[in-house]
Amino acid sequence: MQNDYLRKILNAKVYDVARETELEPALHLSSRLNNHILLKREDNQPVFSFKLRGAYNKMAHLSADQLAKGVITASAGNHAQGVAMGASKLECPAMIVMPITTPQVKIDAVKERGGKWVKIVLFGESYNDAYDHALLLKEKHQLIFVHPFDDPEVIAGQGTIAMEILRQHQGPIDAIFVAIGGGGLIAGIGSYIKAVRPEIKIIGVQTVDSDAMKRSLAAGKRIELKDVGLFSDGTAVKLVGKETFKICQEVVDEIITVDTDAICAAINDVFSDTRSILEPAGALAIAGLKSYIAREKSTDKTFIAIACGANMNFSRLRFVAERADVGESKEAVFAVTIPEERGSFKRLCSLIGKRNVTEFNYRISDESKAYIFIGIATQRLGDSATIAKELIESGFDTIDLTTDELAKSHLRHMVGGRSGLAENERLYRFEFPERPGALMNFLSAMPPHWNISLFHYRNHGADYGKILVGMQVPQKNKKEFKDFLKGTGYRYWDESEHPAYQLFLK
Repeated sequence: MQNDYLRKILNAKVYDVARETELEPALHLSSRLNNHILLKREDNQPVFSFKLRGAYNKMAHLSADQLAKGVITASAGNHAQGVAMGASKLECPAMIVMPITTPQVKIDAVKERGGKWVKIVLFGESYNDAYDHALLLKEKHQLIFVHPFDDPEVIAGQGTIAMEILRQHQGPIDAIFVAIGGGGLIAGIGSYIKAVRPEIKIIGVQTVDSDAMKRSLAAGKRIELKDVGLFSDGTAVKLVGKETFKICQEVVDEIITVDTDAICAAINDVFSDTRSILEPAGALAIAGLKSYIAREKSTDKTFIAIACGANMNFSRLRFVAERADVGESKEAVFAVTIPEERGSFKRLCSLIGKRNVTEFNYRISDESKAYIFIGIATQRLGDSATIAKELIESGFDTIDLTTDELAKSHLRHMVGGRSGLAENERLYRFEFPERPGALMNFLSAMPPHWNISLFHYRNHGADYGKILVGMQVPQKNKKEFKDFLKGTGYRYWDESEHPAYQLFLK
């Protein structure tokens, strides 16, 4: 199979629209991590993503008759822009189906790339909805489907990245790190590398909540996820491709998973080195590279990470900046209980010493105890555990919340909301696609006889929203409440027994 793809990659047609991108040293990151790190700058493509390569290669291999009939695809952004640009270059009609949750900035970009050759159809809440609708339209209008990842010509187009890497850096390479969604990028890069330089490790990177390829390779068959995380939307794929899975079984050495905070830290790292801002999926490989180096304690190795996209919504940056310090282990957060007595606060401050306090929330709520939510600047991974141990040994009950999603997204903004009136309160966290009216739709679905006793919503400028809700539900309505939860269609978590909720809000 590798030789078949080697031939396809060598004959790929991408440079009519794509460019050979830079392989740049990441000087600050290399110095900090004691390894030689290079970034393959696919964020510098005309559409700010590698997706242009595969989309155009597929379209460029169609016959004149096929191009005249037109193509269709489904995409939430980057692939859509690649197809649109290809349509304009080849003067080929293209229908592009996008979820109705797609940010306007991406819709506008597709219109600009494709001009008169592109028709945009908005359908469904998710990529899967858009994909299913695109298949129906494909049959109805007899169009050629340009798959975002599961197509040999698309895979071969992405593989030209590997061809460039080996031409640009002919010395030793220990590993190449590649983000994985459906698998097209790593399948193309892995096929070329393993055919030419099999000693180089190919390491995939996925988010902890969108790890379909990792689970599939472990099971020896494709595994479909029930839900996927929405932060790294470019890699939020529930089911990997048949062809990409088959290739990855042969060419991928390992898959690493990282969380949202690690991605935010990686975005910050790339900005420090390049002054460019990657999208979450674009920084995924860098986050995985850092995790690998920390785990292996590698030094003086040569690693390459694919910076695969930069279609970032500007308004999302506030969330990225807020979480980057935690991802880089530059901030730790704690819930600390101290006696409500003279000298306690001073003793706590003396323990913190010269450490920089990034946040401090306190409200009196008990005659004998005070509950404090505190953020402390840290220098390295593991500092939070050290600080927590010091506080506990000094007699202060302490919960380390540094990696706790509820605390970081909601509680740090709500400390002090304890109420004696919240009888029968249940606490739930919801995550849903962000779109006009989504919040009101959620509220409208609430049965009117249940009182909302707590509500926190914050727009992060992302493609998804987060809500924390306290609902007063009598025991007799337990079954009806479960039916309501299932009926929302949103991902949700029961946080009613969360220890920080018990301290600060219950």
